[in-house]
Amino acid sequence: MKRLESASRSPIYSHFQESIQGAASIRAYRLVDEFVKESERRVDENLATYYPSIVANRWLAVRLELVGNLIVMFSALFAVLFRDSPGLTAGLVGLSVSYALNITQTLNWAVRMTSELETNIVAVERIKEYSDTPIEGAHSKEKPADSWPQQGRIDIRNVFLRYRDGLEPVLKDVSVSIQPKEKVGIVGRTGAGKSSLTLALFRTVEIDSGSIEIDGENISKLSLEELRSRLTIVPQDPVLFSGTLRFNLDPFDAYTDEEIWNALRNAHLEPFVSSLAEKLQHQISEGGENLSVGQRQLLCLARALLRRPRILILDEAAAAVDAETDSLLQRTIREQFADCTVLTIAHRLHTVMDCDRLLVLSAGCVVEFDSPQALLTKTDGVFYGMAKDAGIV
Repeated sequence: MKRLESASRSPIYSHFQESIQGAASIRAYRLVDEFVKESERRVDENLATYYPSIVANRWLAVRLELVGNLIVMFSALFAVLFRDSPGLTAGLVGLSVSYALNITQTLNWAVRMTSELETNIVAVERIKEYSDTPIEGAHSKEKPADSWPQQGRIDIRNVFLRYRDGLEPVLKDVSVSIQPKEKVGIVGRTGAGKSSLTLALFRTVEIDSGSIEIDGENISKLSLEELRSRLTIVPQDPVLFSGTLRFNLDPFDAYTDEEIWNALRNAHLEPFVSSLAEKLQHQISEGGENLSVGQRQLLCLARALLRRPRILILDEAAAAVDAETDSLLQRTIREQFADCTVLTIAHRLHTVMDCDRLLVLSAGCVVEFDSPQALLTKTDGVFYGMAKDAGIV
């Protein structure tokens, strides 16, 4: 019962946390009553296992008291029935009855300790479950040159990727070569494998077969720390931490204030930050809740501008922002990352129409890889159909 009670308690906490984070949206869509009902339902599920455990404990106490009293009764009864037996002295009778009186307390303690052990072993089971989790990418002793990647060339050869053994591969025999400084848009319908390709580049999920090379270095032979520190991503959901604005841009104090202001200027955030009373020391709440979605996205872009990477990945970075912020993002990327290899994953096709080439994925396979203009001439192609649906042609 304790295991069930512990398992049913987690959904209550997660729902409570989600409700706090999405409070503004919940109120905006007038879904407060629905979320309250969902919370009550989860509490009811938890109590459905909690009450039986309390009842079981009470019933256990009654049975233990009964057993203890029976032992006392039989001790006294045998003392009376066999009072004439040789060797049965008054002292022995008194001792047995005295011990019998304490047996209830001893039984209670023993059973409760066993029950407590059974309850606490759940925590040990969870620790064991975590310890059995497969380790993410073993550390490699191979270290690339400090200047790697110098050019930003990406060669993906015959890559297959699946999220778990037994599942269908989400990337199937993907082979592409991306030239240094090339701007490549990655497009496809939902489930085509766009974000999976990003996961493969960062080795968040290890590929089944094939190889990915960046400037001639096979990334599977590099340590995760080295690989991920050399690539930069602006994710779809901006990641900000509780702390100062400066800390969010430069958590390791690797850059000067002048460099940070320059990055903010290039990200079109200088007027906003200058208007803040504490400037770079302005406090950011957890998840950047005190900033708009567009400002969060531009802050992530400013973070990328500070690092000046050779390879930049934009994972649907403009999907949740307005047209004005989208325009700022695109302009900044064109101006500030002209010497970088940029991979842009996009749902809105117009954001990638100025890319050098477009990689079109369908069901995990590469179906087209050419310039936007060339793809639009193929009226029977996948991209042409997507462009038609989007009203571009």
